[in-house]
Amino acid sequence: MTRLPIIAITMGDPAGIGPEIILKAGKKDIFKFCTPLIVGDYRFLERLSKRFNIPVTICKVQRIDEISALNESLHVLDLHNIDYDKVEEGKVNRLTGKASVEYITKATNLVLKGEVDAITTAPINKEGLHLAGYSYAGHTELLSELTRTKDYAMMLVGGDIRVVLVTIHTPLRDVSDMIKKERIMRIIRLTHSSLKSFGIMAPHIAVSALNPHGGEGGIFGNEEITEIIPAIKETRSKGIDIEGPFPADTLFTPAKREGFDAVIVMYHDQGLIPIKMASFGKGVNVTLGLPVIRTSVDHGTAYDIAGKGVADPSSLIEALRLAARLVHAKLS
Repeated sequence: MTRLPIIAITMGDPAGIGPEIILKAGKKDIFKFCTPLIVGDYRFLERLSKRFNIPVTICKVQRIDEISALNESLHVLDLHNIDYDKVEEGKVNRLTGKASVEYITKATNLVLKGEVDAITTAPINKEGLHLAGYSYAGHTELLSELTRTKDYAMMLVGGDIRVVLVTIHTPLRDVSDMIKKERIMRIIRLTHSSLKSFGIMAPHIAVSALNPHGGEGGIFGNEEITEIIPAIKETRSKGIDIEGPFPADTLFTPAKREGFDAVIVMYHDQGLIPIKMASFGKGVNVTLGLPVIRTSVDHGTAYDIAGKGVADPSSLIEALRLAARLVHAKLS
């Protein structure tokens, strides 16, 4: 493409660090690889930038064609939906939960209509969503509904590691019941096809076991025997280059990880712990299977440091960078 991709950045939960990291990202080199458009509240961001003395230019726009890629400003599509004085930073709030959903909904509609090229989301608070009357477990579930997507998955990217989750925000006691052959096969196929968006034409994929030591032949659990191994065998027979299941405690060592383009894990912490150890603060969340490109930070609202001016924008910058790469790959 001849222009820089326009990436809609949702402001996230106003009571968290999302607005702060967006403003700080505006001081960096993001304008070299994308044209950022914040979907949020202009007055809120303006007051926050003055309070933290963040030297960034913020411009309010009402239409996409008002954006200029030449002046290196943070353009804000102003929804004017949150009162700065009613937000207590670091506190769960029904109003901020409602505003968070409105930012995501607007950004998704923009990308579905082709007015922007991708979405990068700042963090939201699940409890805030529930207080506002929404039952979504997080961004992924909301985006799947907005885009009418049935087959989707969460990928975390950190350094040279890409991890895809079979189950996402699931209580640990329920994970075993969700580890089914068809579900695993769906995630394998989705991972394989999505890796081509990263320029990987012949993906090599690893799959983790669920149980300690891979179940030890059924001694520590039989999900490997009844569900995971059959899923691997059947997808391999369809031409997908896949290996496993590997015990999770050794899968992420360099020797095991070498050569794998992605690792499919069975539950949330099984994959996120190694990702965050390898690249804490710089990881990126990518939603696979959507008809739109969506990346996100790899952290939450960080209520404990909200309002203190110490939040690090590195993960947001990396999420924008990856979104821009995926847009170029899609259009090339």
